[in-house]
Amino acid sequence: MIWVEILAITVVMLTFWSLIPRDEWWIRGADFPRLQILALGLLAFILLIFWSDPWDLQRELILVALIAALAYQLKMVLPYTFVWKKQVQTVSHEQLQPERQISLLVSNVLTPNTQHHLLIEQISKFKPDLILTLETDRHWQRALQVLEESYPYCVPIPLDNLYGMHLYSRLKLFDTEVKFILSDEIPSIHTTVLLPSGQPVQLYCLHPKPPSPTEAKDSTLRDAELLIVGDQIKELDQSCIVMGDLNDVAWSRTTRLFQRISGLLDPRVGRHYVNTFHADYPFLRWSLDHVFHSTDFALIQMQRLPHIGSDHFPIYVKLQTGRVFEQQQEELEQTDADEQEAQAAIQEGIEKAEREEKIVTDEIAQDYKNEK
Repeated sequence: MIWVEILAITVVMLTFWSLIPRDEWWIRGADFPRLQILALGLLAFILLIFWSDPWDLQRELILVALIAALAYQLKMVLPYTFVWKKQVQTVSHEQLQPERQISLLVSNVLTPNTQHHLLIEQISKFKPDLILTLETDRHWQRALQVLEESYPYCVPIPLDNLYGMHLYSRLKLFDTEVKFILSDEIPSIHTTVLLPSGQPVQLYCLHPKPPSPTEAKDSTLRDAELLIVGDQIKELDQSCIVMGDLNDVAWSRTTRLFQRISGLLDPRVGRHYVNTFHADYPFLRWSLDHVFHSTDFALIQMQRLPHIGSDHFPIYVKLQTGRVFEQQQEELEQTDADEQEAQAAIQEGIEKAEREEKIVTDEIAQDYKNEK
């Protein structure tokens, strides 16, 4: 019986651990495996209920705490199932207008992965209008040159630091900028894509660092980068799409705040999980790759694509824009507290980036003095 109680207590601790308002990776990491924690919690709940040992106060208290933890976990993950109201409508057959559609493929390829042909096969099959590849270096750039004839608009950023990215487009791109928002190592693509109907759509391609012991010690810069983009989007009066590997899960505090600040919608809400990482471990998966869009878009198709040799699965999303969807779909309500929280996180990220830049500059200066 003791191991069942230990399992239940662990689930309770991990659940309430994620509520601590801190950015350190070893705290924010509890945001990710909510499905796994929920599964373990349900197992512990069943065993606690049906275990034949006599009930005592300790067992009753553990059960109450476990029920509270399970309720919270369910609250976080149920929106991404069919039992929830859809945040984004499905385009009916009668509403289809090809000239107002856009299809997207997002793939974190894993830099050392050499199975380039597997991704190219998926691109050939789905023929997306836009392809965003992440972790692409010069080797991947050479392998994907076969795409350039069909995708004449390309934004190449080959890097060897796991944060390279390439955007390929059949549709015209203009006002394209490559920005390094808070770090000279982390690029993002900001551009406008022109739909066949002539409608412009603002596009943001992101891949911030994850909070982890090997990447960023905390989530401060990741959160700030996402919220900076969200803060810019809320001032726009045009169609908008944000896509990429955000190194954050859909149900995290920051991602939900980003949605409220930006006004963008998530097509997964009310449908199903699109767990893209880790591709090699079926029981350790969560949603790191995302497509968010403005309220004038509705969903035609969304699916996770087959394994391409990376630690991420690619995702494919097809959308259609229309005023009828904008009138029927509502963005999430933003409060004054949301605005204050977002601005505080942005300011904290900017200050951290400035400190780190100064540290790097000081180290370079010291190395120069030592050489002298």
